[in-house]
Amino acid sequence: MPIPDAPAPAPADVIVVGGGVVGLATAWRLRAAGASVMVVDPDPGHGAGWAAAGMLAPVGEAHFGEEPLVLLALAAAARWPSFAAELTDETGLPTGLLSTGSLLIGADPSDRASIEDVLAFQRSLGLDAERLTATEARSAEPLLAPSVAGGARFPGDHQVDNRLVLAALRAACGGEGVSFVADRVARVDVEADRVTGVTLEGGATLAGSVVVVAAGSWSGTLGGLPDDVRPPVRPVHGVTLRLRAGDGTPWLGRVVRGLVHGRHCYVVPRADGSLVVGASAEERGFSDAVPARAVHDLLADARTLLPVVDEYELTEATAGLRPTTPDNAPVLGPAGPTGLVLATGHYRNGFLLAPLTADAVAGWVTGAPVPEVARSFGVGRFATGPVPAAP
Repeated sequence: MPIPDAPAPAPADVIVVGGGVVGLATAWRLRAAGASVMVVDPDPGHGAGWAAAGMLAPVGEAHFGEEPLVLLALAAAARWPSFAAELTDETGLPTGLLSTGSLLIGADPSDRASIEDVLAFQRSLGLDAERLTATEARSAEPLLAPSVAGGARFPGDHQVDNRLVLAALRAACGGEGVSFVADRVARVDVEADRVTGVTLEGGATLAGSVVVVAAGSWSGTLGGLPDDVRPPVRPVHGVTLRLRAGDGTPWLGRVVRGLVHGRHCYVVPRADGSLVVGASAEERGFSDAVPARAVHDLLADARTLLPVVDEYELTEATAGLRPTTPDNAPVLGPAGPTGLVLATGHYRNGFLLAPLTADAVAGWVTGAPVPEVARSFGVGRFATGPVPAAP
């Protein structure tokens, strides 16, 4: 007897394309605001966010020329304590939020000089960043190598456990009645300059009056998007390593970001004593391969900063594709046809910016207040001429 086809999903008010941390947080917020929501993703929670370290680093990630992004990051960081508490209250699941600050450590005098330049920039913006001598750095984290040249402390930079957050968001969405479709979107469907839904890779269509594009590195590849609002997102390949502490192995007390002979790395401790080490950054297209050279370089740099890494067991090497834009800032807001909203291009700040992005998208869709700081990140900024703010 033939097996009948599965029933088509009911139409939704909002279709969220992409089930990463941004897509899931946005779906949760939209459903809480009363919209019916459908998330389309072949494997929710297992994209770039699965490979991430979960750092919430508005100061540590503050870079020259990215002042508007710094303001966005600070506003997002302020939302995280209540966001994490609400997520745990609703699901009973932890997020791994640890408010222990982070260190930026230079391996040699040249690295230390580069950190001084970064500190001067951060202080010019009024950010909370403290210079540390080599002795002060080792006092703050005794596991640092005796040879480190000093660095800085960022008291306001924290972390979550990325995989715990993804699990909690998935549970929260399910508890609120968000539906999931395990497929890829091939095209956003538009009629008479209005979004009508999406077409899946297999040819099936899903109806929805609003489509939120939160597909990470794949956002710019979707069919149906007008060229003038297609987000200029590309993948930046990064590898993260996960290491497990053995019996009696000393545990790292806080996040250590490092500059090792000009090369960046970070070592992020989890509550169980394990470590996440990252992250390489290469232009490799959509490849998810894990190059042996990247693993070697990450371990070498981590060991230079923290010799105790030798006592850990390497348990996983994972590649992720960070969605980035020409100015390293996200693309947020309504664009083009009525009902199309962009929430993509978060690059190295996906977890940090997820709560604020979700609030902003919910505001644009439902008419609730939109955080003012999010309005200047529309896709129009990449066009020639004056850039309008998102409404």
